[in-house]
Amino acid sequence: MNRSDEKFVKEAKAWFDESVEELDAATLSTLNQRRHRALAELHRPQQQWLRWAPATGVAVAVLVAVLVMQPEPAVNELPVAAADMEILLGEESIEMLENLEFYALIDQLEPEDDVG
Repeated sequence: MNRSDEKFVKEAKAWFDESVEELDAATLSTLNQRRHRALAELHRPQQQWLRWAPATGVAVAVLVAVLVMQPEPAVNELPVAAADMEILLGEESIEMLENLEFYALIDQLEPEDDVG
């Protein structure tokens, strides 16, 4: 500490001591009782988890809200590639491959055209 800091500390201590000497007995007694109560609280064993209970409750509520608000995932019965494989592996797959040009012609026709 340099000289100006030491001077400041001495002046602050003198001012504090003066203000304490001016207190009446009732105020000093009340301050003393509260000081003893605070010291007793420091030495009392606390349950640490109780301090975190409100924050934990809020976190759980937010998590539940997020899970409830999310949409359900769409369930596809079969992906397109699996459906194509099922057609190819089925009983009619050879007949369909033999008439592939016919099916391509049907796909090209307009819906208003009369096929049959």
